[in-house]
Amino acid sequence: MRERDARPKFARPAARAQKRPFDRHIRGAAGGDETPVVLYGWHTVSAALRNPARRVRRLWATENAVRRLAEAGIASAVAPELVRPDQLAARLPPDAVHQGLLAEADPLESGAVEDLSDGIVLVLDQITDPHNVGAIVRTAAAFGVTAIVTTARHSPEATGVLAKSASGGLEAVPLVTVTNLARGLGALRAAGFLLVGLAGEAPVDLATADLRAPLALVLGAEGKGLRQLTRTTCDVVARIMLPGEMQSLNVSNAAAVALYIATTRLGAAGA
Repeated sequence: MRERDARPKFARPAARAQKRPFDRHIRGAAGGDETPVVLYGWHTVSAALRNPARRVRRLWATENAVRRLAEAGIASAVAPELVRPDQLAARLPPDAVHQGLLAEADPLESGAVEDLSDGIVLVLDQITDPHNVGAIVRTAAAFGVTAIVTTARHSPEATGVLAKSASGGLEAVPLVTVTNLARGLGALRAAGFLLVGLAGEAPVDLATADLRAPLALVLGAEGKGLRQLTRTTCDVVARIMLPGEMQSLNVSNAAAVALYIATTRLGAAGA
């Protein structure tokens, strides 16, 4: 595996404008047509400020948040604009937990699937819920995943709810976008990756499957699962064996269990 600091920082293009007054304000502040990424919450914004590859355009913060940033030794290239907590809350959805921080930033550079060559990669087959994708990003960062491959369509943008759910993981795990997932999987195979799709009804147990690195774990959307073309493109389709009566997991939980199994197996093989 490469050193974490040496890896490039990739991310998806910025999101389309959402129909909220704050987003209209953000677009005007950006001075262009591209909608910037909206980041809020302590872990999300502080990780962005620490990332030299992330350009933060504007930063709104409460006095307490500014004090907390100073105590943590986190500097910002732009001076924070002091606001009250209720002013931040008014600019975000009702359920958004901002923790005194809100930032407007440029999206991180998007990488190419052909650039991936080692480690474990997660491939998301049209997983559309931003909470789930954000949780997967956070888990991927914890397990040192090389990158997450997503589709340009039928997947959420790396902003807002997804960024908050990722809890800073967007700054650690590159997001690589492909227009055609089957071709993207083909590119991973050409680079030497073993393609393992996850499906609840698969006959092969992931814990006993013949795994090797580099490895791509392919996850499908909840309910629909892997699409047929995605499934047939994989080298192996495996399941996570569960001992209890509940035989299904939320996709973000499935990603965490699959990564634990894979990293444990590959680590033992390399020992």
